Amino acid sequence: MLGDSLDKAVQGAFTRPIPKSAPAQMRYLVKQLKGTKAVAELLGISQRTVERYVKDQIKRPRADLAARIEREVRQRWQPQVRARAKQAAATTGGIVIDTRARFGFTAAPGSTDDARLRLITQALPPEYAARLFEAQDDGAGEQQLRAIAAEGLQEIYFRDRGRRAAGLEVEFTDIDYIDFEL
Repeated sequence: MLGDSLDKAVQGAFTRPIPKSAPAQMRYLVKQLKGTKAVAELLGISQRTVERYVKDQIKRPRADLAARIEREVRQRWQPQVRARAKQAAATTGGIVIDTRARFGFTAAPGSTDDARLRLITQALPPEYAARLFEAQDDGAGEQQLRAIAAEGLQEIYFRDRGRRAAGLEVEFTDIDYIDFEL
């Protein structure tokens, strides 16, 4: 969920839309992967089928194949724009997190640490954006990304950069939705 939201945020920086038709998308993948055989292996179809898409002999793939093709094109589309957007977020701009999730706390005795659903929109500084993108690029799982986001919200939103709630530990669970924006 977090990885998809990060990808979606970066895709918002694209300067051109991805190709619309399946043959155009297939030609893009063939160009990127430098051959029809690699595309066929990636998509789990025959090399001949890829060639037929490239030559416009097949124009409409079945729904599951269309989704796979589009996903693979989106992952490779405008790599330089994607890299610049990540770099800007990681060095100067930061990232905005918008979420509705259950937040629980580990705090001093006597505090209200019962978990409850909260709607939070918070700008996180560049160091958290850098950590999120670096973890995602390294193949981190959902739990690692969630831990980084929770740490960022804990420090910026709940602790106010150390000005209050010292020692507060935040648990970030039951995510209803989460969106990132660069």
